[in-house]
Amino acid sequence: MNNAIRFCAVSLLVVSILWANEVPKKNGRIILASFYPMYISTLNVAQGVPGLKVVNMTKPQTGCLHDYQLTPQDMKTLSTAWVFVVNGGGMEAFIDKAVKQQPMLKIIDASKGIELIKGDGEEGDNPHVWVSVSCAILQVKNVADGLAAADTANAAKYQANAAAYIVKLEALKTKMHKGLANIVSRDIITFHEAFPYFAKEFNLHIAAVIEREPGSEPSAGEFAKTIKTIKSHNVKALFAEPQYPAKAAQTIARETGLKVYTLDPAASGPDSKDAYLRIMESNLVQLQAALK
Repeated sequence: MNNAIRFCAVSLLVVSILWANEVPKKNGRIILASFYPMYISTLNVAQGVPGLKVVNMTKPQTGCLHDYQLTPQDMKTLSTAWVFVVNGGGMEAFIDKAVKQQPMLKIIDASKGIELIKGDGEEGDNPHVWVSVSCAILQVKNVADGLAAADTANAAKYQANAAAYIVKLEALKTKMHKGLANIVSRDIITFHEAFPYFAKEFNLHIAAVIEREPGSEPSAGEFAKTIKTIKSHNVKALFAEPQYPAKAAQTIARETGLKVYTLDPAASGPDSKDAYLRIMESNLVQLQAALK
């Protein structure tokens, strides 16, 4: 190969790499979110920025990514992404595989700098940080900072979008604190380990959890232990989640006489920028009804 041909080949390779990493704006740049709550936050931060498309990698009804395995379609979608927004904190167990397959992919860890709640025994850190409104605000800031660093030309727009959304989140937080301020009974039974950050923020006490691992029905011994806790603590509130069957919660309700309410961790929902706000407002109504 003569020098001219070699130079052309190298030049073509460099241009191809640059094109793959930057993706021309006329074709659009894809910001990929790992699952629903990251998708909603990113929609708010990236709205109105030209040439961008925000995509939710997993199906909207997927829920939390417990033991989620990347599919061939996920890998194909990852290959088209400019930026990948993840919750972090151990939620995306597949992240190492994604990085290995797409080493040039820009990854934004939305939980960066957030103090994680430690799990019991051999359980890892709890990654459900977005369920706390205060932590969701920090995640929005992380997403905005990450996108601003990756796309400096539109940095001001990302930060302005984030600031506008945070105003709404702060108002929501104030509303929820006021709405729960006079609740006397603060013991609750939740469906799975999605609510420790939420409970910490709103001064609630999780007396028991129905299913440690979603989809794994409690044993007879675990049922008995939860029922005993309900009776000994005079628990008033039993909650299921819309993402999972309520069979186990209904069984406990029959044994205790409690009513089953719904507490939504906002792990799935409608394709709307205000969805998180609406879900949390609904949670406030459910808590007020259950703990009155």
